[in-house]
Amino acid sequence: MSGDDFTLPTSRARLSTVLRAANEVVSVDLVARTLELDRSRAAKLLSRWTEQGWLRRVSHGLYVPVPIDLAGNEQVVEDPWVLIPPMFGQCYVGGWTAAHHWELTEQLFNETVVFTTQRSPKRHVAQGIVFVIHRTTEDRLFGLKTLWRGSARVSISDPARTVVDMLAMPESGGGVEHVAECLKSYVEREKGDKELLVQYAERFSNGAIFKRLGFLAETILHDDELADACRARLTQGYAHLESGRSCERLVTAWRLWIPESWSKAPHD
Repeated sequence: MSGDDFTLPTSRARLSTVLRAANEVVSVDLVARTLELDRSRAAKLLSRWTEQGWLRRVSHGLYVPVPIDLAGNEQVVEDPWVLIPPMFGQCYVGGWTAAHHWELTEQLFNETVVFTTQRSPKRHVAQGIVFVIHRTTEDRLFGLKTLWRGSARVSISDPARTVVDMLAMPESGGGVEHVAECLKSYVEREKGDKELLVQYAERFSNGAIFKRLGFLAETILHDDELADACRARLTQGYAHLESGRSCERLVTAWRLWIPESWSKAPHD
């Protein structure tokens, strides 16, 4: 590459062209396509613009523009959610993050939960934001809503799907006690569709969901109709109320091991 490629007027003109095409996030592919370069030359341009302070790297091959008034700050993206689609591909916001968005809980979490089909570390930090990552599969990309954050199209689990995800994986909801609170909030809401909970749970083919949901419906919600719907779908085998937690007591009616300290459980 000749030195002329990086003279200030040429470089700045190219950067302006790229930023007009990129909106919030700049990628190697976008630079290559916009400026009609190969990926190697595009990557070198991005590296140079980063050294000059015009861009900030947020993930492998992904960069964001740096506003002049934020040049000295660690976080230069106003809304970190715009980073989620380019960083995690087929994905959606879920767990406790979606629960807070849908007002199923008032509890705030410092980390953002993302479910993605691509391989990724369990924790990813970008722009000072910690993303907690859970793997999912393409056949489970259902029950999602679209949010527009700036020009970024971000998927998020709808309220029912959020609850089912947290029942399948209580750690994504901040622990089973918090999941129970979110479930109660969902059911008590005017549009808390219990039939939709059951339909979504059936698509998971995960018996632990119905064991947990039925147990919580009986002990927390005192909802016989929902408990009966779960009881009719009980599978063989036993599950834990929360994986990775000491569960010493067996509730045989739900084939569920629960912590000894769980005070809301009926005695068999």
